[in-house]
Amino acid sequence: MIDSKQVLEYLSRETSFLEKDILVITGPTASGKTKLAVELARALSGEIISADSRQVYRQMDIGTGKDIQEYEEIPYHLIDIADPGDQYNVNRFLEDFERAYRTIKAKAKTAIVCGGTGFYIQALLASQPYNQIPTDMAWRTAQEQKSKPEIQEELGRFVIPKDFKIDYSSKKRMVRALEILTWLTDSRKSLPEPIPSYSATIIALDPLTDIRRQRISKRLRERLEQGMVEEVQQLIKGGLNHTEIEYYGLEYKYCSYYLRKLLDYDSFVSKLETEIHRYAKRQMTYLRKMEKDGVHIHWFT
Repeated sequence: MIDSKQVLEYLSRETSFLEKDILVITGPTASGKTKLAVELARALSGEIISADSRQVYRQMDIGTGKDIQEYEEIPYHLIDIADPGDQYNVNRFLEDFERAYRTIKAKAKTAIVCGGTGFYIQALLASQPYNQIPTDMAWRTAQEQKSKPEIQEELGRFVIPKDFKIDYSSKKRMVRALEILTWLTDSRKSLPEPIPSYSATIIALDPLTDIRRQRISKRLRERLEQGMVEEVQQLIKGGLNHTEIEYYGLEYKYCSYYLRKLLDYDSFVSKLETEIHRYAKRQMTYLRKMEKDGVHIHWFT
Protein backbone atom coordinates (compact mmCIF):
# COMPACT_ATOMS: atom_id res chain seq x y z
CA MET A 1 0.00 0.00 0.00
CA ILE A 2 1.05 3.61 -0.54
CA ASP A 3 2.53 5.16 2.61
CA SER A 4 0.48 8.23 3.53
CA LYS A 5 3.70 9.91 4.67
CA GLN A 6 4.86 10.05 1.05
CA VAL A 7 1.65 11.79 0.04
CA LEU A 8 1.77 14.20 2.99
CA GLU A 9 5.37 15.08 2.13
CA TYR A 10 4.28 15.83 -1.43
CA LEU A 11 1.40 17.97 -0.19
CA SER A 12 3.68 19.86 2.19
CA ARG A 13 5.78 20.84 -0.83
CA GLU A 14 2.83 21.49 -3.12
CA THR A 15 0.96 23.72 -0.71
CA SER A 16 -1.22 25.01 -3.54
CA PHE A 17 -3.59 22.14 -2.67
CA LEU A 18 -4.75 24.27 0.28
CA GLU A 19 -6.23 26.76 -2.17
CA LYS A 20 -8.13 24.08 -4.09
CA ASP A 21 -11.72 23.07 -3.43
CA ILE A 22 -11.08 19.35 -3.19
CA LEU A 23 -8.32 16.80 -2.75
CA VAL A 24 -9.01 13.75 -4.94
CA ILE A 25 -7.68 10.26 -4.23
CA THR A 26 -8.27 7.90 -7.13
CA GLY A 27 -6.83 4.87 -8.86
CA PRO A 28 -7.83 1.36 -9.96
CA THR A 29 -9.75 -1.09 -7.83
CA ALA A 30 -7.77 -2.65 -4.95
CA SER A 31 -5.12 0.08 -4.99
CA GLY A 32 -5.71 1.21 -1.40
CA LYS A 33 -7.65 4.42 -2.05
CA THR A 34 -9.89 4.25 1.01
CA LYS A 35 -7.07 3.52 3.45
CA LEU A 36 -5.03 6.43 2.11
CA ALA A 37 -8.01 8.80 2.10
CA VAL A 38 -8.77 7.97 5.74
CA GLU A 39 -5.16 8.58 6.82
CA LEU A 40 -5.10 11.90 4.96
CA ALA A 41 -8.45 12.90 6.48
CA ARG A 42 -6.98 12.36 9.93
CA ALA A 43 -3.87 14.38 9.12
CA LEU A 44 -5.69 17.22 7.33
CA SER A 45 -8.87 17.45 9.42
CA GLY A 46 -10.94 16.23 6.52
CA GLU A 47 -14.10 14.39 5.62
CA ILE A 48 -14.47 11.96 2.73
CA ILE A 49 -16.90 12.17 -0.18
CA SER A 50 -17.19 8.92 -2.10
CA ALA A 51 -16.88 9.06 -5.89
CA ASP A 52 -17.95 5.47 -6.43
CA SER A 53 -20.97 4.86 -8.63
CA ARG A 54 -22.04 1.72 -6.75
CA GLN A 55 -21.31 2.43 -3.10
CA VAL A 56 -24.31 4.76 -3.08
CA TYR A 57 -26.59 1.71 -2.80
CA ARG A 58 -27.81 0.32 0.50
CA GLN A 59 -27.66 -3.46 1.10
CA MET A 60 -24.90 -3.75 -1.50
CA ASP A 61 -21.86 -3.84 0.72
CA ILE A 62 -19.65 -6.78 -0.17
CA GLY A 63 -19.93 -6.63 -3.95
CA THR A 64 -19.23 -2.89 -4.01
CA GLY A 65 -16.33 -3.14 -1.56
CA LYS A 66 -17.53 -0.46 0.85
CA ASP A 67 -15.19 -1.54 3.66
CA ILE A 68 -17.02 0.83 5.99
CA GLN A 69 -14.90 -0.32 8.92
CA GLU A 70 -11.87 1.39 7.37
CA TYR A 71 -13.38 4.84 7.93
CA GLU A 72 -13.46 4.40 11.70
CA GLU A 73 -14.11 7.88 13.16
CA ILE A 74 -13.79 9.77 9.85
CA PRO A 75 -17.12 11.15 8.53
CA TYR A 76 -18.03 10.02 5.01
CA HIS A 77 -20.63 11.09 2.46
CA LEU A 78 -22.49 9.61 -0.57
CA ILE A 79 -22.42 6.03 0.69
CA ASP A 80 -25.72 4.22 1.36
CA ILE A 81 -27.91 7.01 -0.03
CA ALA A 82 -29.95 5.09 -2.66
CA ASP A 83 -32.08 1.97 -2.54
CA PRO A 84 -31.43 -1.20 -4.55
CA GLY A 85 -33.39 -0.89 -7.77
CA ASP A 86 -32.58 2.82 -8.15
CA GLN A 87 -30.48 3.81 -11.13
CA TYR A 88 -28.17 6.46 -9.73
CA ASN A 89 -26.51 8.70 -12.32
CA VAL A 90 -23.93 11.44 -12.69
CA ASN A 91 -26.54 14.18 -12.50
CA ARG A 92 -27.70 12.99 -9.07
CA PHE A 93 -24.08 12.55 -8.04
CA LEU A 94 -23.24 16.18 -8.86
CA GLU A 95 -26.25 17.44 -6.93
CA ASP A 96 -25.52 15.23 -3.91
CA PHE A 97 -21.84 16.11 -4.08
CA GLU A 98 -22.54 19.85 -3.92
CA ARG A 99 -24.62 19.39 -0.76
CA ALA A 100 -21.93 17.24 0.89
CA TYR A 101 -19.20 19.68 -0.15
CA ARG A 102 -21.06 22.64 1.37
CA THR A 103 -21.61 20.69 4.60
CA ILE A 104 -17.90 19.96 4.91
CA LYS A 105 -16.82 23.50 4.06
CA ALA A 106 -19.28 24.91 6.61
CA LYS A 107 -17.21 23.06 9.23
CA ALA A 108 -13.98 24.54 7.77
CA LYS A 109 -12.76 21.03 6.98
CA THR A 110 -10.91 19.57 3.97
CA ALA A 111 -13.09 17.85 1.39
CA ILE A 112 -11.37 14.64 0.29
CA VAL A 113 -12.89 12.85 -2.69
CA CYS A 114 -12.17 9.13 -2.83
CA GLY A 115 -13.21 6.76 -5.59
CA GLY A 116 -12.41 5.03 -8.82
CA THR A 117 -15.33 6.10 -11.01
CA GLY A 118 -13.36 8.30 -13.39
CA PHE A 119 -16.51 9.58 -15.08
CA TYR A 120 -17.75 11.02 -11.79
CA ILE A 121 -14.41 12.61 -10.97
CA GLN A 122 -14.13 14.13 -14.42
CA ALA A 123 -17.64 15.53 -14.06
CA LEU A 124 -16.51 17.39 -10.92
CA LEU A 125 -13.65 19.12 -12.71
CA ALA A 126 -15.43 20.74 -15.62
CA SER A 127 -18.94 21.88 -16.30
CA GLN A 128 -20.33 19.27 -18.69
CA PRO A 129 -24.02 20.02 -19.22
CA TYR A 130 -24.44 17.13 -21.69
CA ASN A 131 -23.57 14.71 -18.89
CA GLN A 132 -26.42 16.12 -16.83
CA ILE A 133 -29.06 15.07 -19.36
CA PRO A 134 -31.10 12.34 -17.64
CA THR A 135 -30.72 8.69 -18.56
CA ASP A 136 -33.56 6.35 -19.50
CA MET A 137 -32.10 2.89 -18.83
CA ALA A 138 -35.01 0.99 -20.41
CA TRP A 139 -34.61 3.03 -23.60
CA ARG A 140 -30.84 2.54 -23.60
CA THR A 141 -31.11 -1.21 -23.08
CA ALA A 142 -33.42 -1.44 -26.09
CA GLN A 143 -31.06 0.62 -28.23
CA GLU A 144 -28.07 -1.50 -27.27
CA GLN A 145 -29.69 -4.47 -29.00
CA LYS A 146 -28.90 -2.74 -32.30
CA SER A 147 -25.59 -3.11 -34.12
CA LYS A 148 -22.99 -0.35 -34.10
CA PRO A 149 -23.58 0.43 -37.80
CA GLU A 150 -27.31 0.82 -37.12
CA ILE A 151 -26.65 3.19 -34.22
CA GLN A 152 -24.11 5.13 -36.27
CA GLU A 153 -26.66 5.52 -39.04
CA GLU A 154 -29.18 6.95 -36.57
CA LEU A 155 -26.56 9.35 -35.19
CA GLY A 156 -25.95 10.59 -38.74
CA ARG A 157 -29.51 11.90 -38.91
CA PHE A 158 -28.88 14.53 -36.23
CA VAL A 159 -27.27 17.95 -36.42
CA ILE A 160 -24.45 17.53 -33.92
CA PRO A 161 -23.49 20.59 -31.81
CA LYS A 162 -19.91 21.75 -32.36
CA ASP A 163 -19.03 21.29 -28.70
CA PHE A 164 -20.45 17.75 -28.52
CA LYS A 165 -18.00 14.94 -29.27
CA ILE A 166 -19.16 11.39 -29.96
CA ASP A 167 -16.98 8.47 -28.94
CA TYR A 168 -17.52 5.82 -31.62
CA SER A 169 -15.23 3.26 -29.94
CA SER A 170 -17.96 1.90 -27.67
CA LYS A 171 -21.55 0.93 -28.46
CA LYS A 172 -22.65 2.09 -24.99
CA ARG A 173 -21.13 5.53 -25.56
CA MET A 174 -22.72 5.75 -28.99
CA VAL A 175 -26.11 4.91 -27.49
CA ARG A 176 -25.60 7.56 -24.80
CA ALA A 177 -24.77 10.09 -27.55
CA LEU A 178 -27.95 9.06 -29.37
CA GLU A 179 -29.94 9.54 -26.17
CA ILE A 180 -28.47 13.03 -25.64
CA LEU A 181 -29.11 14.11 -29.24
CA THR A 182 -32.67 12.75 -29.10
CA TRP A 183 -33.26 14.65 -25.87
CA LEU A 184 -31.88 17.88 -27.36
CA THR A 185 -34.18 17.72 -30.39
CA ASP A 186 -37.24 17.93 -28.13
CA SER A 187 -38.13 21.64 -28.34
CA ARG A 188 -39.66 21.51 -24.88
CA LYS A 189 -36.30 20.76 -23.30
CA SER A 190 -33.13 22.74 -22.80
CA LEU A 191 -29.75 21.89 -21.34
CA PRO A 192 -29.75 21.67 -17.55
CA GLU A 193 -28.15 24.53 -15.67
CA PRO A 194 -24.44 23.72 -15.35
CA ILE A 195 -23.43 22.59 -11.89
CA PRO A 196 -20.30 24.33 -10.54
CA SER A 197 -16.95 22.70 -11.27
CA TYR A 198 -14.34 22.34 -8.54
CA SER A 199 -10.64 23.10 -8.48
CA ALA A 200 -8.74 20.01 -7.40
CA THR A 201 -5.43 18.45 -6.48
CA ILE A 202 -5.59 14.91 -7.87
CA ILE A 203 -3.53 12.04 -6.50
CA ALA A 204 -3.77 8.72 -8.32
CA LEU A 205 -2.43 5.41 -7.07
CA ASP A 206 -0.63 3.27 -9.62
CA PRO A 207 0.36 -0.07 -8.10
CA LEU A 208 2.64 -2.31 -10.13
CA THR A 209 0.57 -4.56 -12.37
CA ASP A 210 1.59 -7.80 -10.64
CA ILE A 211 0.81 -6.35 -7.21
CA ARG A 212 -2.52 -5.01 -8.42
CA ARG A 213 -3.46 -8.40 -9.85
CA GLN A 214 -2.49 -10.16 -6.59
CA ARG A 215 -4.61 -7.76 -4.55
CA ILE A 216 -7.62 -8.14 -6.84
CA SER A 217 -7.44 -11.95 -6.68
CA LYS A 218 -7.01 -11.92 -2.89
CA ARG A 219 -9.85 -9.48 -2.39
CA LEU A 220 -12.22 -11.49 -4.60
CA ARG A 221 -11.56 -14.62 -2.53
CA GLU A 222 -12.20 -12.64 0.67
CA ARG A 223 -15.47 -11.23 -0.64
CA LEU A 224 -16.71 -14.67 -1.65
CA GLU A 225 -15.87 -15.92 1.85
CA GLN A 226 -17.70 -12.92 3.35
CA GLY A 227 -20.88 -13.88 1.51
CA MET A 228 -21.00 -11.96 -1.76
CA VAL A 229 -23.19 -14.59 -3.45
CA GLU A 230 -25.52 -14.61 -0.44
CA GLU A 231 -25.74 -10.81 -0.66
CA VAL A 232 -27.05 -11.12 -4.21
CA GLN A 233 -29.52 -13.79 -3.11
CA GLN A 234 -30.87 -11.38 -0.49
CA LEU A 235 -31.30 -8.65 -3.10
CA ILE A 236 -33.32 -11.06 -5.23
CA LYS A 237 -35.44 -12.02 -2.22
CA GLY A 238 -35.95 -8.31 -1.67
CA GLY A 239 -37.57 -7.96 -5.06
CA LEU A 240 -34.83 -7.28 -7.63
CA ASN A 241 -34.86 -9.40 -10.78
CA HIS A 242 -31.73 -10.68 -12.50
CA THR A 243 -31.78 -7.97 -15.18
CA GLU A 244 -31.77 -5.33 -12.45
CA ILE A 245 -28.99 -7.16 -10.61
CA GLU A 246 -26.79 -7.18 -13.73
CA TYR A 247 -27.10 -3.38 -13.98
CA TYR A 248 -24.91 -3.01 -10.87
CA GLY A 249 -21.73 -4.30 -12.41
CA LEU A 250 -19.37 -7.21 -12.62
CA GLU A 251 -19.68 -8.85 -9.22
CA TYR A 252 -23.47 -8.72 -9.33
CA LYS A 253 -23.67 -9.74 -12.97
CA TYR A 254 -21.54 -12.87 -12.50
CA CYS A 255 -23.21 -13.81 -9.23
CA SER A 256 -26.48 -13.65 -11.17
CA TYR A 257 -25.04 -15.93 -13.85
CA TYR A 258 -23.96 -18.42 -11.18
CA LEU A 259 -27.28 -18.34 -9.34
CA ARG A 260 -29.11 -18.98 -12.63
CA LYS A 261 -26.76 -21.93 -13.24
CA LEU A 262 -25.39 -20.32 -16.40
CA LEU A 263 -21.91 -20.92 -14.95
CA ASP A 264 -20.59 -23.51 -12.53
CA TYR A 265 -18.81 -22.17 -9.45
CA ASP A 266 -15.23 -22.48 -10.73
CA SER A 267 -16.09 -20.86 -14.06
CA PHE A 268 -17.98 -18.09 -12.28
CA VAL A 269 -14.99 -17.23 -10.08
CA SER A 270 -12.49 -17.51 -12.93
CA LYS A 271 -14.47 -15.34 -15.34
CA LEU A 272 -15.28 -12.73 -12.69
CA GLU A 273 -11.64 -12.49 -11.68
CA THR A 274 -10.60 -11.98 -15.31
CA GLU A 275 -13.23 -9.26 -15.79
CA ILE A 276 -12.19 -7.40 -12.64
CA HIS A 277 -8.59 -7.34 -13.91
CA ARG A 278 -9.86 -5.90 -17.19
CA TYR A 279 -11.94 -3.35 -15.34
CA ALA A 280 -8.89 -2.16 -13.37
CA LYS A 281 -7.04 -1.74 -16.65
CA ARG A 282 -9.93 0.32 -18.06
CA GLN A 283 -9.86 2.51 -14.96
CA MET A 284 -6.19 3.26 -15.58
CA THR A 285 -6.88 3.96 -19.25
CA TYR A 286 -9.62 6.42 -18.31
CA LEU A 287 -7.32 8.30 -15.91
CA ARG A 288 -4.54 8.44 -18.49
CA LYS A 289 -7.00 9.85 -21.01
CA MET A 290 -8.06 12.51 -18.50
CA GLU A 291 -4.40 13.39 -18.17
CA LYS A 292 -4.00 13.67 -21.96
CA ASP A 293 -7.04 15.95 -21.98
CA GLY A 294 -5.23 18.36 -19.68
CA VAL A 295 -6.15 17.21 -16.17
CA HIS A 296 -3.04 17.35 -13.96
CA ILE A 297 -2.64 14.11 -11.97
CA HIS A 298 0.14 13.31 -9.52
CA TRP A 299 0.85 9.58 -9.61
CA PHE A 300 2.13 7.47 -6.72
CA THR A 301 3.49 4.03 -7.59
